[in-house]
Amino acid sequence: MSTDTPASAPHGPERYLAVQRSDEFAGLRRALRGFVFPMTVAFFLWYALYVILSAYARGFMGTKLFGTNINVALIFGLLQFVSTFLIAWFYSRYADRKIDPIADKIRGELTGGES
Repeated sequence: MSTDTPASAPHGPERYLAVQRSDEFAGLRRALRGFVFPMTVAFFLWYALYVILSAYARGFMGTKLFGTNINVALIFGLLQFVSTFLIAWFYSRYADRKIDPIADKIRGELTGGES
């Protein structure tokens, strides 16, 4: 009985390095970055707008909208939470369609089909 492994089936770190260099993995990283970076920039700009308006446009942010205690600043603050949950929901849908299938395929190749 031989313990030699075929040269075509690398084990250990070489196997992971081969996957990292593959076109599929590069596509997976591109797909992830294609969502994460634009959403991060968009959310940061939206948050910065809220902070800047709160600091420099106090009259506008203090404008009453409903009743005596609901103003623009409160609505903008609540919309920060809404936008966070929307981004998480969009990411979940995006990952289901674009990221997970590629990641599952790569994992299957690494584990030999035993997921």
